[in-house]
Amino acid sequence: MTSRVLSRARLGTVLTFALAGMLCGIWVSRTPALAERFGLSDGSVGIAILVWGIGAIIAMQGLRGVMARAGSGAVLRVAAPLTAVSMMLVALAPDWPLLLVAVAAFGMTFGLTDIGMNAQGSAVERSYRRPVMNAMHAGWCAGAISGGLLGALSAWAGLSFGQTLFGGGLIALPATLAIGRTYVAEGPADPATGSRPTRLPLAVYLIGGLAFAAFMMEGSIADWSGLYLSRELSAGEVIGALGYPLFEAAMLVGRLVGDRLRTRLGTRRLMTYAGLGTAVAVSIVVLAPAPEVALFGFVLTGLAICTVIPTTISVAGTIAPGRSAGAVAQVGAMGYGGLVLGPVVIGFLADVSSLRVGLGVAAILGLLIAAGARYVPMRRLVAVAADREGEREAVSLAA
Repeated sequence: MTSRVLSRARLGTVLTFALAGMLCGIWVSRTPALAERFGLSDGSVGIAILVWGIGAIIAMQGLRGVMARAGSGAVLRVAAPLTAVSMMLVALAPDWPLLLVAVAAFGMTFGLTDIGMNAQGSAVERSYRRPVMNAMHAGWCAGAISGGLLGALSAWAGLSFGQTLFGGGLIALPATLAIGRTYVAEGPADPATGSRPTRLPLAVYLIGGLAFAAFMMEGSIADWSGLYLSRELSAGEVIGALGYPLFEAAMLVGRLVGDRLRTRLGTRRLMTYAGLGTAVAVSIVVLAPAPEVALFGFVLTGLAICTVIPTTISVAGTIAPGRSAGAVAQVGAMGYGGLVLGPVVIGFLADVSSLRVGLGVAAILGLLIAAGARYVPMRRLVAVAADREGEREAVSLAA
């Protein structure tokens, strides 16, 4: 693979992450408007988010074999444009039942896009032979920020929930079609496995457990930050829409240096610090006396948690040689399980108590990530030139 082709693939993957992040940012930033449009309670909003997540998991788990055979590039060329189209269908839903149908379709196509772009990013990272996954996910943050700001701007301009989502899908559709030409094929499958389905190594499921906790934490912030600010702290809808983009902005900053930190600290130490920092930051959010303090807490939370998900995806891509796409898909599916469970738990706790109590679950998840980091398998991604005399030394990313 030439350096030019690899550079195009890396740029195309980053842009795919950015477009997916933009659509997600628009979706979550206008959640308060969704509740207002259909007259939904916190629990009902949680049901809509649950349907989205279940659709994503069904697609990710059910079509994992298809991606392993066809390749992430082929999957993305179909799934990414369909994600934009399905978001427009959500915008056009006239009532609650049809909204749930459209949300399920949106979740399924988004789930396929998510595992496809992560598998593509893993293939690019292995070709580069050095950590680049955090930088890939920085593209997601940049897109989520833009989507969140578009959501806040549309709220300020008085645009409806449907108008905002339809416009976002309309922007993304031609871009996903153009980017499809940049993707590259993964490496050859392990000839020992052939086309037979085989059980993935236990380490894949251990990494998936950490992804579950991290996705659950991120999903809780993404889906409930707006309602927490606007209802619990009496902020307006515009201020409420800023919580998620600020959270993503902090994650963007952290992910831009995340690969460098991972090389310097090692995977285990980096994830331990990330979990502990998340627990402290979320505590600031749930104890905040005013919206400004909570926004500051969301920024700290983004800085703390930002490297966990990219690192779990990166490690998954190295655990099972020849089955990297399947391992990444499995970790992604387990992560989305947390994304599904998180909003449901938060919504239930909000109904019986308050959103402060519900979001407090994220602090506990941070502690679980810190405790689980010690079980990350010791893997070496690359061997690099060491000293001036030309000796070579392996750089461990899991020390």
